[in-house]
Amino acid sequence: MTEQLIPLVQVDDLHKEFRQGNIATLALQGISLQIQRGDFVAITGPSGCGKSTLLNVLGLLDSFDSGSYQLSGIDTSTLTVDQRSKIRNKHIGFVFQSFNLIDSMTVFDNVALPLLHRGCGKAEVAEKVEHALSAVDMAHRSAFYPNQLSGGQQQRIAIARALVGSPDLLLVDEPTGNLDSKNGDAVMQMLQKLHQQGTTIVMVTHDHRYSRCASRQIQLLDGQIIASGQKLEVA
Repeated sequence: MTEQLIPLVQVDDLHKEFRQGNIATLALQGISLQIQRGDFVAITGPSGCGKSTLLNVLGLLDSFDSGSYQLSGIDTSTLTVDQRSKIRNKHIGFVFQSFNLIDSMTVFDNVALPLLHRGCGKAEVAEKVEHALSAVDMAHRSAFYPNQLSGGQQQRIAIARALVGSPDLLLVDEPTGNLDSKNGDAVMQMLQKLHQQGTTIVMVTHDHRYSRCASRQIQLLDGQIIASGQKLEVA
């Protein structure tokens, strides 16, 4: 089977439980889904429904209890911690709601981090960081520090860091959650542009305006998919 025919993400009957003492919380209950290369998927639902847990599992930041998850045909359930880290660095870009930039490092150095973990050379790092910053219109801020930037600019830098390694999958967790409407709109326009250029995006959002920007929507409730399709009417 060619790479084009293999789903980028294949999840089957995924379960995830959190346990605190004798109390168990079923975060994911029988999740099954496919994501093709070039998709833009929005995951929606109320707080506590399992959105971020699912995104963390897809991003190999968290494990699952049963079921299966294949990324680019790789069975992730058999990976060691070190292998998960290497696969995540090579195949996945993650954008967090809180930006997660390092204040003591310049914009350039923040964006360069994934490449340094890969052991890329200085010239390659410089070229790819410049390209990633240009893609989010922030090349002119490469020598700045995060605390010298607005929230919207910091989110752009976080997106550049996620993109710099040319990942197969861009995972975005509430990208507008800490932004005002103007900066939120700008970030969403950027994500739509990246999607149009071929980036595969899975985005968690509570904002119904922004979920409609995606080509597909998946609605969760109590850890289960209750609706999936191109156009969902969300209450």
